[in-house]
Formats: sequence, C-alpha cells, structure tokens
Amino acid sequence: MTPTFVYQTIIQPTLAYLPPRMESRAAAAMLLAIGLQESRFQHRVQIGGPARGFWQFERNGCLGVLRHSAVRDLASATLIQQCYEVTPEAAYEAVAHNDHVACTFARLLLWTLPDPLPGPDDAEEGWRQYLEAWRPGRPHEHTWRGFYHEAWTIV
Repeated sequence: MTPTFVYQTIIQPTLAYLPPRMESRAAAAMLLAIGLQESRFQHRVQIGGPARGFWQFERNGCLGVLRHSAVRDLASATLIQQCYEVTPEAAYEAVAHNDHVACTFARLLLWTLPDPLPGPDDAEEGWRQYLEAWRPGRPHEHTWRGFYHEAWTIV
C-alpha cells in the first residue's frame, strides 16, 4: 500500500473515530512514519519475528496498551466495537488483520508518551519518541529521516 492510501483509508478514519484531542497532523505524521519504519505498509506479519500489523505490535505491546491507565478504556472499547474480546491475545490477533484496530493501538501507544508529538522539522524528537514507545530490537536510524519527511509531506 502507498503511504498516501494508508493515510486516506486507515489513519484519517481511525483518528476521526478517536476523541478529538487525539487527532492532529503530528499524530498522523508519526503514525505514517512509524508504519513506514516498521513495515513499509507491506507486511502485516513481521519477517522472521512475532510482531503483527503494519505498526508491528508484539503481544506485550498489546498488553501494555490494554493496561495503561491513560488509554485502556479506549483500547477496550475499540476491541468491543470491532467484535473482539478484550484480551491481549485477541488484540494481538486483531492487529494482524484489522488495520483500524492496529492504527488505533498505535495511536494509543503514542498517547502514553509524556511529551507532545514533534512537528515537521523535528525528526530527531520523532526518532526519540518512536524508540521510547516501540522499543525496536534492531532500530534502523538511517531510514527514519526520509520516512519522517515523507510522512509530513503527505499530511
């Protein structure tokens, strides 16, 4: 999928579903950049790994979103609305094939960060927040700036 298509058909509708305080250009750009970094919107199942969905959630990531006091109610409501059980296992399965659940969980994970999301000229802060939230095993910083810039160009 192209990033523009993902933005128009997954990210925009997902952000519109969430409370208005969670909808912003910065949120959309971070979701695009992280999706590009994690899967390039080509792989819903991690190559050689356990992560699932375009934003590459592992079971513990789903569990973290479901347990975090700032977002657990929205995470639970999303799963119920999409006809899933409210369990880490159900969330893990859902993010593998339901792009709106995956995008919602990604946005909720970003919401748990203490700092405001970065703007278009702050790829460094975007990288720092990505590392803090996703905790990638083998981060590839050399691709981040390009993806971050592309994301801001789209939104």
